[in-house]
Amino acid sequence: MLEPSGTGYHGPHDDGDLTLTNRVAVLRAALGDRVRTEPEVLAAHRRDSWVLSELDDLEGRSGPLPLAVVEARSTVEVSRALSVCRAERIPVVPFGGGSGVCGGVAVPEGAVVISTARMSGLIELDSSDLTASFRAGTWGMEAERVVQGHGLTIGHWPQSIDLSTVGGWVATRASGQYSTAYGSVEDVLLDLEAVLPDGSVVRTRRTPRASAGPDLRQFFLGSEGVFGVITEVTFSLRPLPEASRGQAFHFGGFREGVEAMRRFMRVGWRPPVVRLYDARESERHFAETCPEGRAMLILLHEGPAALVEVQRAAVAETCHAAGGVEADVAAVDKWLLERNQVPGFRPFLEKGIILDTIEVACTWSRVVELYERATRSLAEVPGILLASAHSSHSYRSGTNLYITFAARPADRDQMAATYRECWRRTLDAAVAVGGGIAHHHGIGRVRRDRLVDEIGDAGIALLRSLKRGLDPEGLCNPGVLLPGDDRSRRDR
Repeated sequence: MLEPSGTGYHGPHDDGDLTLTNRVAVLRAALGDRVRTEPEVLAAHRRDSWVLSELDDLEGRSGPLPLAVVEARSTVEVSRALSVCRAERIPVVPFGGGSGVCGGVAVPEGAVVISTARMSGLIELDSSDLTASFRAGTWGMEAERVVQGHGLTIGHWPQSIDLSTVGGWVATRASGQYSTAYGSVEDVLLDLEAVLPDGSVVRTRRTPRASAGPDLRQFFLGSEGVFGVITEVTFSLRPLPEASRGQAFHFGGFREGVEAMRRFMRVGWRPPVVRLYDARESERHFAETCPEGRAMLILLHEGPAALVEVQRAAVAETCHAAGGVEADVAAVDKWLLERNQVPGFRPFLEKGIILDTIEVACTWSRVVELYERATRSLAEVPGILLASAHSSHSYRSGTNLYITFAARPADRDQMAATYRECWRRTLDAAVAVGGGIAHHHGIGRVRRDRLVDEIGDAGIALLRSLKRGLDPEGLCNPGVLLPGDDRSRRDR
């Protein structure tokens, strides 16, 4: 339901006469000491973790600092900040953990950042209904620890769980490492609260399902801050599993591993973790347990002990029938130990190496073709050092591919161009086979101009209509998601 913002702010529209100092003064009049302008605070909120932003910093091309950072502590304060910014026509960039890797945060000149970091913690937990509500700035691991204290789990384990917020999960439509059984964030999200660009507040109903028109949660899932600021989220929980057991197989090639996954997913077996690595990545990650040239499949089964044993046996039978050879379960233990270690880009960039991961998805019949097209095309890029892939999220009708590339161009000045070329070739491969251009990292700036390949001209027009209706001045996170908005310095 929509609620009035209640901010009491009715200031004049900015006709270009307000100086930056006066804009900060107007914000302070409405929000007091929530408005921060210290250089170190501004610097910490100017961008996310996109590799091109890191490269810009390394090469002395750091962009503008925010005009101010609003450290909101409540939905009312977020509403007040958005109302002021709209009245004064100040661009607004929502900021959660800053862990995004697609350029979702690259603050334009004169923009205000609304940080949710102070909006943290549990609001309510109901172990009977299996629900937990959190303020949007709650760190992912903090939320998981809270519910585990009650014998429950959210079941959402992105690699960035220590670095990302629960509101950020929703805003980027994130997926976690256990998604094959538990689903992605849209599957565990029960309801949410968000503040629209005019300061009004919308809250969805907490029901397990509804047929009350379009699902308003979908406007904010994957919206990346262009439709407003998420302030609260409620998750549907599950009990901690009674049993958890790993399993591993290696195959003669990636194709055989894909076929094994397709077969056991088809009949309904759902290990939470299903990860197939090509030969290059298997050698890099599992040299001790996977013979050279083989593709490694690791699995984790969870749930009631009896179900875990039945599922392990059925998956083993399927994998053997597809040519799989059982491997040492130590491979799973190794992955569990290292799974949340997120390497930084800077050491590679300093050596002239540009790199990234690109997650795409398609149906089973096209997976191998997509894998071969993408890695073969990447291998043609001058200076390429690595082109490999693994699958980490599977479904009845298909799976994702997590493609990794690394290149060292002969000329350091070509690092950004090489990066763009690797992205272009990978997304071209996905589009050529009818696959999707993004699985769980979102659109940001790196994919923005390819969104038309995903949803078509009519889809872009629909999103533009929604944006104009909610944010006619285009003030909320300009430069993100929708093609054609080139306000940001990093859209090169």
